[in-house]
Parts: sequence; structure tokens; C-alpha cells
Amino acid sequence: MEKQKYIRIQSYGSMSSARSSDDMTVHSQLFPYPKKMVVEREILYEEKHPPFQPLFATTRLFGKSRFTLLLVSYIIFYFTYLISGAFVFSALEAPLENQIRLDVIRAKQDFMAKHPNVTDDDLETLLDEVVRASNRGVSASRNSSGGPNWSFGQSLFFSSTVVTTIGYGHVTPLSKPGKLFCMVYALLGIPLTLVLLSALVERLLLPATTMLRALNASLGHLYRPFTIRLVHLMIIVTTMVVFFLVVPAAIFANLEPDWDFLDSFYYCFISLTTIGLGDYIPGDSPGQLYRPVYKVATTFYLLIGLTFLVLTLTVFYDIPQLNLSTVFSSVKLDEDPEKMRLSGSGMMGPGYGIGGLVMRDDYNHHDQRRSVVHIRPHLDDSPSPEDTTPVHARDMRVH
Repeated sequence: MEKQKYIRIQSYGSMSSARSSDDMTVHSQLFPYPKKMVVEREILYEEKHPPFQPLFATTRLFGKSRFTLLLVSYIIFYFTYLISGAFVFSALEAPLENQIRLDVIRAKQDFMAKHPNVTDDDLETLLDEVVRASNRGVSASRNSSGGPNWSFGQSLFFSSTVVTTIGYGHVTPLSKPGKLFCMVYALLGIPLTLVLLSALVERLLLPATTMLRALNASLGHLYRPFTIRLVHLMIIVTTMVVFFLVVPAAIFANLEPDWDFLDSFYYCFISLTTIGLGDYIPGDSPGQLYRPVYKVATTFYLLIGLTFLVLTLTVFYDIPQLNLSTVFSSVKLDEDPEKMRLSGSGMMGPGYGIGGLVMRDDYNHHDQRRSVVHIRPHLDDSPSPEDTTPVHARDMRVH
């Protein structure tokens, strides 16, 4: 039977500009299927320069010192960002703080008017003790009947905030032995948590890579690898927002009597980003039912949420066009074998990959450029009609 002929299609990849026609080998990390393809001599460069062209355009003016210039510029931008945030927070929060301060002064004056036998010094002493106890997680309010701070559930919740570096600060060790143990416990627990998160993310990358392969198989003949990577990233980000921010926020809003949806969403975001301000703590409302169970469930939510957050960041930083950290490095990744080994993007074998295709020049190292390559299958090695692997994910050889 005569082999079926396939029409010419387009494949997106990266090719080096200054090379002969027989010096290019294309390798796929996600789809290591050996396919010999004949690449016709029609190469249309859609990007004549590497990504972030405005940043790299400073090379001609400053040479290698451009990395220092970019870093200094970024530091200036960063501190400008901090200063602008200070102005915005001050403008938003100062009026409310002043109003609360006036309300406290008015309440104190009303109390002194109703109880003339109480001196101002005695009242100040009492207030100082109440504030000091509150700062240590002990409430002097009669309505605060949530149970002890160091029950098993609360202690487990505190341990999780220590080893995950969330550190709400609402409950802290009071004794000196407790403070010493907390430091030793954190010293061992934080690395153990990082190892656990890394191991879990390593497992979650398997279904994430499977989903990326499915996207490549269905969209690879229509879109560039970078576009498919963005779609893949948006799916993971949407999953993160819906199942670890929106849904838990709705649950907390129903369980906590004093929280609305915004407060609950704010708590989830502040916790999963390990900011941990400590202004909202679940399970601390008066009369909270099943408080130990509630605290344990919240602990597992934080661990699972942090794991998925690390997965999202891993997928994000695996997209080279979005990884701005490489802009400030004077050593390229492919020029440092140790960095390539640690980043997992070396040519030793298949990995999570960046952009679906990894181009390797077996002779020289040139700046990579995006290109559109018209290809047709080799007559002696035509793919099967059932092979749904996108062309840009197959290994190709330029003859």
C-alpha cells in the first residue's frame, strides 16, 4: 500500500541564526520520540532578537556592565515600590487608626465619669496588664471562652505555623524552655518542610506534565509552545485560586461569625503566601464548636495549599520568557553546567522542560532566536496517522 502523504505544516521552535544547514539538532524534553524529519530551507524569523529586547539592547552601550546597571535600576525600582506602598497604606489606614484612638479615649473618659473612685493610674495599670496578656495570646475578656491556647489542636496549629514560616504571632511560647525548644524545633522543622514540599511538588509535576502534553497534542499544530505554556499556567493558576482561595474563603466566612467573604479571602491569601500577619485566626471566636478539630483541619489546609502554591510557582518559573531573574545574571544558563544540572534543564534527559522544545547546537553556542520552520515528513520515516504528537514536540534533524 502506498504511504499516505501529509501536507506541509508549520512547527514553532528555536533555531540559531549563524549556522550551516546541517548543524542543527532539535531535541524534545516532553516528547522524546525519535522522528527524522526533513526541514525545507524556508526559515522565517518571527523574532530577530532574544526576549526582553529593550533590556538586552543596552549591551552595545555598556557591555558586560549592563547586568550591574540593570540590577541597580531594579533596586531603585524596588525601593520606589516600597516607598509608594508606605504612602498608600498611610493614606488608607491612618484615618481609621485615628478614629479608633478617639473612640478609646472617649470610652476611657466615660468609664472614669461613671466610676469616680477609680484613679487614672489604677486604670492605666489594669489596661497595661490586659494589653500585655493579649499580646501573649491570653484574653482577659469574659466572653472569650474558646479554650486554652496550648491544647493539642492549638499546639498542632502553632507547630505548623512555625515550620511553614507563616508565624501568625497571636500565640507565642511564654516560658524560656519553650522559646529554646521553639528555635530548635524551627531549625529542624523548616528544612523538613521544604523537603516535604519539594517531594510533593515532584509528584504533582507528573499530572501537570501530562496535562501539558495533552495541550501540546491538541493545540501544538496551531499555537507556539510559549502560548501553550501560558494556557497551561492559566489552568493551574485558576485551579489554585478557585480551590485554595475562593472555596476556602466561602467556608471560613460561614464558620467564623465575625468574618465576611473579603476577610476570609484575605486570611487565605495572607496565610498561603506565608505573610502571616495574625490579625485573623480561625477558631478563636468565643464559643467555637469543635475547636481542636477545626485547628487540625486548618493545618492540613495550609500544608496542601502551600504545596499547590509551590507547584504554581514552579510552572511559572519554568517559562523562560516570564523568569526575569535571568536578566540580571551575567552567566547564561547554558554556559554553566552546574546551574543546568540544578535547574533540571540540562540535556541529560527528559524533564519538565521549558517551552516544549530545547534546541541544542552540537558545534557552537549562538544566541537563540524564535523561528517558523516549514517541515514535511521524511519519506522513509513517516509518522503513523494515529500519532497525535505535535510536530514541534518531535525530534528533528536538519540534513
